[in-house]
Parts: sequence; structure tokens; C-alpha cells
Amino acid sequence: MDWNTYEAALFDLDGVVTPTAEVHMRAWAKMFTEFLADHPEARPYGDEDYFGAIDGKPRYDGVRSFLASRDITLPEGDPDDSPDAQTVCGLGNRKNEVFSQVLADEGVDPYPGSLALLRQLRAAGMPMSIVSSSRNAPAVLEAAGVSDFFTHVVHGGVAAEQGLAGKPAPDTFLYAARLLGAPADRAVVLEDAVSGVRAGASGAFGLVIGVDRGVGADALREAGADVVVADLDELLTDADRQEGDA
Repeated sequence: MDWNTYEAALFDLDGVVTPTAEVHMRAWAKMFTEFLADHPEARPYGDEDYFGAIDGKPRYDGVRSFLASRDITLPEGDPDDSPDAQTVCGLGNRKNEVFSQVLADEGVDPYPGSLALLRQLRAAGMPMSIVSSSRNAPAVLEAAGVSDFFTHVVHGGVAAEQGLAGKPAPDTFLYAARLLGAPADRAVVLEDAVSGVRAGASGAFGLVIGVDRGVGADALREAGADVVVADLDELLTDADRQEGDA
């Protein structure tokens, strides 16, 4: 991996820098399992629903996608809806409440390989930003102790404020690249979700790296990943890898 070819690195957060994708999975499963108790005619929630309908998307888009998969229609509601509201926004807020409680109770550490790559890139002067669909991204970065690595955090709230379409549209990645002053074809996208990889591929970025944390290498390649790794330590230079092993 020759990082000198590129001018910016754009990281997804959950599942790429931190293992919070697992926390999101548990939060979605708890919320939708409880919700479906009132819809016995619908197929139960399963992990395949997370990867197929929710992973990588803005929160309310994930709710809409899952409900459509069960032919359930709810009012849209408003982002200020109570977590108890039977609306798209209410369900999204209920999921966020569960996620926030798990994060507060358990905390989060970055993946060791991801932390090693962040240190290598910072030492090389590579500008880096987070591009996450989650509005919780700043809190997760703070909890993991890695906020200082990133010049900008383009999260779901920023996307809403700027009127940017969420992943799989490339808009949030393109916006982050512009903030760093890098053209898309000189920026690297690092993603673990199919929707995020599709965003990188459709934005004509210089390199799209898929991180296989469970969705499958074939699925990431089919979505447009140029390279697929199991962990970001595979992208370290030999010198940095040997230093980490010492």
C-alpha cells in the first residue's frame, strides 16, 4: 500500500475504526424484536436484516428499509419524537437510546490494527476524516480516545444540516474530501458496509478499501471495493508492522 499516491483518508467509524458496529447490531436487534412482538404476522428479526437493510445507512433510512422488508407502514413522524412513538423517527430514536446506554455502560476501544494505521498515517502527515451515518460518531470517537486523529467528523447530523444524501450516495464522502482540500480521485475510502463501499465506488474515489468484519469479502467486492482486508493492520508499511510486533 503506497499511501504517497493519495492526499486524504476517509474512514467510516463503526466496524472500521471501532467495533461499535456490534453495539449497533445489538441495539437494532433489541429494538426491532420488541417492536415485532406487536406484529406476530411478520417474520422475526435476524442478523441478516442488519446487513441487508440497515448496515451503513442513516438511522431513519435503516428503519424505513426494515419496515419495507416486512410490509409494515408507519407514519414518518419527526426527529423530536419520543422513543415510545410508533413512527419511523420514534423507532430510530428508541434504537439510539439503547445504543447510548450500551456505550455508556461498556465503553469502546478502537481496533488495535486500526489504531496502528491511524498512528502511521498521522506520522506521515496524511489528512484524515470520519464519514459516518451515525449521529453518535463524536461520542464514540471521544469514548475510544481517537478524536484527535481526525480533522473533520462528517456524521449523520452534519449530513442533515448540509442537505447531503446518506450512503449509498457518495455525497458525505465527497463533502469530507472537499473539507480536506483533496480531489476524490486522490482520496481513499475505508468502509465495512456494502452501502458505504457503494458510496465510495459511485464517487469515483482513488481507492475504495473494504474491511470485512462479517458482511463477506465477495459482497464488498461486488459493491465496488478495489481491495478487501480483514483488518487495517494489513495496510501498514513493513516498518510499522515490525515496530508493532516488537
